[in-house]
Amino acid sequence: MEGAVVAVVVVGLLLLVLKSGMRVVNQVERGVVFRWGKALPTHRQPGITFLIPFADRMRKVNVQIVTMPVPTQEGITRDNVSVKVDAVVYFRVTDPVRAAIEVQDYVFAVGQVAQSSLRSIIGKSDLDDLLSDRERLHEGLALMIDSPAAGWGVHIDRVEIKDVQLPESLKRSMSRQAEAERERRARVITADGEFQAAQQLANASRIMSDTPEAMQLRLLQTVVEVAAEKNSTLVMPFPVELLRYFDRAVQKIDSEIRTGSVPAQAREQDGPDSAEQR
Repeated sequence: MEGAVVAVVVVGLLLLVLKSGMRVVNQVERGVVFRWGKALPTHRQPGITFLIPFADRMRKVNVQIVTMPVPTQEGITRDNVSVKVDAVVYFRVTDPVRAAIEVQDYVFAVGQVAQSSLRSIIGKSDLDDLLSDRERLHEGLALMIDSPAAGWGVHIDRVEIKDVQLPESLKRSMSRQAEAERERRARVITADGEFQAAQQLANASRIMSDTPEAMQLRLLQTVVEVAAEKNSTLVMPFPVELLRYFDRAVQKIDSEIRTGSVPAQAREQDGPDSAEQR
């Protein structure tokens, strides 16, 4: 009877020891085991793992991608413009053992490196680069942060500049500049239209001067267009060419009278009054 009790006690102690040494590592974590204070070279994979009681101690390291906002940093660009820039860093742990032993707090360390790198990139860039050429700046920031972070077992996936805050005076200047640029484009387009219209009118005038009948056809076309509006009064201009024709006819008759080439009967029919009238 006493032997059975002893066996049960021994089995219970073994179960307690096994339970105290059993650990569960989640899928998003990796376990770094310290045996008598010394880190083992390999980390524990997700699942159930066993530790030696009183000898092993395990630290879990998260390997998910961490999204860390970089606080707003104020700096002066290369072209002497004061700006405020904030960014965001995406990173993850690739070597849990180095992340656990090489740096005390890798998240804080990456944040400090990101802030200093962002201030450095502001001083090396122009304002136009911060506003338009951000892809190149993102690559430069990622390279500057990833260089020290690689020694901590951390990989920088991406760095992005979220916002660039400009002084109000500079915003007003840029607004006036953009407005002036739009006005310049509008004037250039208007002048180009006037130039093209003048060219077409010059071509049309040359054609009409070579062909006088074209002027009459254009006049008739204008009359047709105006006549479509029934609430308007149409005033027909008298062609100058017709007046010139009558003028030439009168001059011809006067010259014939002076030279005596007009028959006498025609002069008698006209009478003295008509001659005076002429």
